[in-house]
Amino acid sequence: MTLMDAPVFDEARERRRQRILLGSGGLLVALFIGWWLVAGRPVDFPWNWNNHLMGRSAANRFLTAVEQNDLPKAYGIWRHDQDWQHHTQDAAYPFSRFQDDWSSTSPANDYGAIQSHRIAAARMYGNVLLMAVLINGRKSKPLNLTYDPKTHTLSFAPDGVGLYLGP
Repeated sequence: MTLMDAPVFDEARERRRQRILLGSGGLLVALFIGWWLVAGRPVDFPWNWNNHLMGRSAANRFLTAVEQNDLPKAYGIWRHDQDWQHHTQDAAYPFSRFQDDWSSTSPANDYGAIQSHRIAAARMYGNVLLMAVLINGRKSKPLNLTYDPKTHTLSFAPDGVGLYLGP
């Protein structure tokens, strides 16, 4: 084929190709922004957004169960083991201690009866998601929880580790 035998330029085909490319690029950008919004608008790298999504979901389910005073369900979410009653002997954090920490009538519970919660901030801290949760609308001392994405368990943040929520 020589230059003189080149095919005729098809303007409709070129327009269709351009629309498909622009539409695909726009769809990818919309999916990316949607993923960011669903994950809770994290200020973190995109490869950590699923950890934010799963951690926030686990913390919300856990605290909702505590608000409803359904401590066995909350303990199952805490350990990521809904069948925890059948193997309680291997727990480092036993259910009796869990009841002392989270029961609405327990004197060891710093927050009293938990009626509402709001995750104020969440950031990746090492390999875990660190979350600052405001309990009962309290603005002073947030509850710092961690979510381990590998084991899908919740736990308390180490002493001295917390998120700064501002003045």
